[in-house]
Amino acid sequence: MARKKGEPECCFDCVPCSEGKISNTTDSMECTSCPEDFWSSPQRDHCIPKKTEFLSYHEPLGICLTTTSLLGTFVCVVVLGIFIHHHSTPIVRANNSELSFLLLFSLKLCFLCSLLFIGRPRLWTCQLRHAAFGISFVLCVSCILVKTMVVLAVFRASKPGGESSLKWFGAVQQRGTVLVLTSVQAVICTVWLVSASPMPHKNTQYHSDKIVYECVVGSTVGFAVLLGYIGLLAVLSCLLAFLARNLPDSFNEAKLITFSMLIFCAVWVAFVPAYISSPGKYADAVEVFAILASSFGLLVALFGPKCYIILLRPERNTKKAIMGRGTET
Repeated sequence: MARKKGEPECCFDCVPCSEGKISNTTDSMECTSCPEDFWSSPQRDHCIPKKTEFLSYHEPLGICLTTTSLLGTFVCVVVLGIFIHHHSTPIVRANNSELSFLLLFSLKLCFLCSLLFIGRPRLWTCQLRHAAFGISFVLCVSCILVKTMVVLAVFRASKPGGESSLKWFGAVQQRGTVLVLTSVQAVICTVWLVSASPMPHKNTQYHSDKIVYECVVGSTVGFAVLLGYIGLLAVLSCLLAFLARNLPDSFNEAKLITFSMLIFCAVWVAFVPAYISSPGKYADAVEVFAILASSFGLLVALFGPKCYIILLRPERNTKKAIMGRGTET
């Protein structure tokens, strides 16, 4: 009831309650606010639960991202099967086949970790998603970085007096380098989770009548260091591969690495502003898209040409053809 000025008390107007408030009693002089997780009905006479919003497996966007993630995992398994079946061929053995298998395994983890960003955020998914993402990608980029170092070491060893370069960068050193680089990211993730762990959060700022479930990163510095470390390794891999791209070899893997890392860096440079400007579930969708796009970029650029030669051009899968000492067409 809203009394009219200058009129008797019996003269009043019926004013509807504002959004988020209700009145369900006759002759009420004021409205009652709904609880935090509720909103007023269209008639403003009772409170109803607010709608919830998060990147769900049941909506088209979530279904599309989930399908793409599983497709990428399946392709990794297929490529791994092809490489295992042809493990004795020169193109698989070149530049440490063990690193290729580890790289395929890490790419499979990258595809699977994107599933943690889909579904209603919970404490364990919020804590695990970025740790799994950070460690998987560092493992992946570390393998690529070591592969690039091997290319440079092999070329240096082919020169007079450079035989010792391979001795100091053998299989054990390659495994150790990947382990150390990945362990640094594991330490970063551990410190982040212990000091300021990501937590699920009910955000009501985006929409007054909706609850947006999201994961707050806890420590922005921790998230920035995690991404920065991945970026540092990616840029270093790209620079080394760029320097080695013109080394004499008919199948120089450095060219593939350069192209793949350019795709990787371009995706993640575009990710940062898109992530910052995207609200709610769309921020998760942007991050999942960046994970999938960069993973597919690495998978196709690094293993597509090799699978093409293994399956469709087996005459080029010889030591002479790879070393450029024979022309077999």
